Amino acid sequence: MTYITSLEMANKIGKTKRWVNDCCAKGLVQGAYKEGNRWLIPADTRWKVGSENRYAPLPIGVSNFELAISDYYYVDKTALIKDVIDYRPQVALFLRPRRFGKSLNLDMLKTFFEKNADSKADLFSGTNIWRQGSKYTNEQGKYPVIYFTFKDIKFSNWDETLINLKNTIQLEYRRHSNILESPNIQQIDKDFFSSVVDGTLNSALWVTTLSRLSEMLHLAEEESVFILIDEYDTPIQQGHTNGFYDEVVAFMRNLLSGGLKDNPHLHMAFLTGILRVAKESIFSGLNNLYVSSVLEKRYSEFFGFTESEVKKILNDYGCGNKLTEIKNWFDGYKFGDTEIYNPWSVLNYVDAECIPKAYWQSTGSNDVIGELLSKGDTKLLDEVRGLLLGGSKKAYVDTAVIYPEVIKNPSSVFSFLLMGGYLTIEQSETMFDGNMMCELKIPNKEIQLVYEKEILSRQDSMMTQDRAIAFQTALMTGDAIELQNVLQSFLKETISYYDAAAEGFYHGLILGLSATLYRYYEIQSNREAGNGRFDIRLKARDTINPNFIIEVKSVKDELPETKIKDKLTACAEQAVLQIDAKDYAMDLQGEVRKIGVAFWKKNCVVISK
Repeated sequence: MTYITSLEMANKIGKTKRWVNDCCAKGLVQGAYKEGNRWLIPADTRWKVGSENRYAPLPIGVSNFELAISDYYYVDKTALIKDVIDYRPQVALFLRPRRFGKSLNLDMLKTFFEKNADSKADLFSGTNIWRQGSKYTNEQGKYPVIYFTFKDIKFSNWDETLINLKNTIQLEYRRHSNILESPNIQQIDKDFFSSVVDGTLNSALWVTTLSRLSEMLHLAEEESVFILIDEYDTPIQQGHTNGFYDEVVAFMRNLLSGGLKDNPHLHMAFLTGILRVAKESIFSGLNNLYVSSVLEKRYSEFFGFTESEVKKILNDYGCGNKLTEIKNWFDGYKFGDTEIYNPWSVLNYVDAECIPKAYWQSTGSNDVIGELLSKGDTKLLDEVRGLLLGGSKKAYVDTAVIYPEVIKNPSSVFSFLLMGGYLTIEQSETMFDGNMMCELKIPNKEIQLVYEKEILSRQDSMMTQDRAIAFQTALMTGDAIELQNVLQSFLKETISYYDAAAEGFYHGLILGLSATLYRYYEIQSNREAGNGRFDIRLKARDTINPNFIIEVKSVKDELPETKIKDKLTACAEQAVLQIDAKDYAMDLQGEVRKIGVAFWKKNCVVISK
C-alpha cells in the first residue's frame, strides 16, 4: 500500500494539514498511523465520519471560515485572496444572490488578513493561496480588521433596527478593546470608545463610529485597516418593506461614507449584498467603489460552485453519475463568463442522498419580488409566465436600481430578478452607459419551482396550489367530467361576471393552469401547426406522457338557462373536430389527447377524445 504524508493528503483533497492531522488523531481516517511527529495516510483513503465513508461533513449553513476549513468539506476559494491582493480595489462591493458563499468568503478575508495574537497561517497551509508564494503569504495576519455583519438585522420598525445597528457597532468596539492600552491612543479617543461601548454616545455621533474606529486601529496597530461589511443591504430592504426606508438609508449613508470615502486610515474595504440598492443615496460621491455584480468577469468563479468543483464533490461523495440531474436542477447561472451552480442547493442535494428539490427557496424571503410583481401590470405578469414556460425576456439591466424606483418603474423588475438569482443571462450586449441589454431566462428546475410556488402565487391569488393540482389530476387521468367540474368551480368562486366575456380571457385561464405542468410538458400557445393555429398544446417532454391539444371556444350570445348546456356541448364538440380538421397534432409523437372547452360566462363544458 502506498502512504503519503498529511501535508501531501491536504494538498490532494484541498484541505489544510491541521484538518487532516485532526481527523487522523480522532480516528476518522482508515489506515492512518503516526510515525514520530507526522501522520502517514493510505494514498487512496476515504474519510470515515460516523458510520459513513465520506470525506467530511458538508458545510451547510457554515459561514465561519475557520470552522469550515477545519471541520468540514471545504471547496477551496482562497484564490480570491490572490485576486484581491493583485487588483487591490480600495472599496469593492460583491453583489450575488443569497446563499452563494458571500459571508463565508468575507470571513475568509477576515481570517487571512487580520492580525491576531494566535497565528491563523496554519489554516491556509495546503490551500490555493498558500501555493502562490511569499508575495501573498506575507500578507497573512498583517492588518487590523473591522468586521460588521448586518445579516440578522431584520426588524419591522426603525427604533428596533437602530438599536441593533448600534449593538453591532458596540460588539465590534468591544472586540478591539485591547487598543486602549496603546500609547498612541489619546484620552479623547478612549472617552469616545467608552461611550460607544456603554451606549452613552450622543445620537448624532453614531454615524461616525466606523471612521473613528478605523482611525484608532490605525494609530494603535500602525497599519492601515481592512473594513469588511457583510450583507449591508439587509436593513435597507427591511426599511423599504416596513416603511422606514429614508431613516435607514440616511444612517447607512453617513456611516459608510465616513468609513469608506477619502479615509486615510483605510487599506481596503469589502462589502457584500444582493443589490447595489442606491446609486444616489448610499454610495454618493464614493468614486473609488468597484462593483462586482453577476455581470462582471472578475471574481466570477469565487461565488457559487464551478462545474469542475461540482464534479469533484459528486465524485468524492460517491455520486458521480448524478451530474446530469444536478445540472438540470441547480446549474444555469452565468456570472461574468463563468458557469455557476447554486452552492447551497448542491450541498443540500448531496447531503440528502441526491434527492432533487427546491432547497434554496426556503432560505430567505421573496417579499420584495412578490411586491414588485403584485404591483405590476398584466403585461409584466404575462412576461413572467412566458419565462416560466421556457421563454426568455430581453431587458435593460441596471445594477444600481433602488427600491423606491422599482415600484414606479416596472421595467426594473428584471434587474431585481437577475441580481436576486431568479433569472440568468443567456446573452448580453454592453450599452453606452456601461449597463447591459440582456436576454434573460429562468436558470433551472429549482427556480422554476420558486416561481410557481413563491412568486406567481403572490401575483394571482386565483392560481392556488390546490386548484392547480386538481386541474393537473383531471387532465392527466383523462377525466373530462372532473376537468369540467374543476373549471366550473374555479369560474364560480374566483371571477367576476363581467370578466367572463372574451375568448382570450378563458384562453389565459387555461394557459395559467397548464403552466404548472412545465416540468413535464413544453407549453405552447397560439402557434402554427398543420393547417392552422392551435390554442394551447402541451407537448410531452417524455414519451411516457400523452400530448394534449386544447381548443377553447367562447359563446357570446345571450342564452336562456335551458339552452346553455346544449350550446356549450355543441361548441366543445366543434372544438375537438377542429383539432382533427386542422391537423394540429401533425408533428407530435406518441399519444395525443384532444380536448375541446366551451365557455359561456361562468359556465363551461369539456369534451375529451
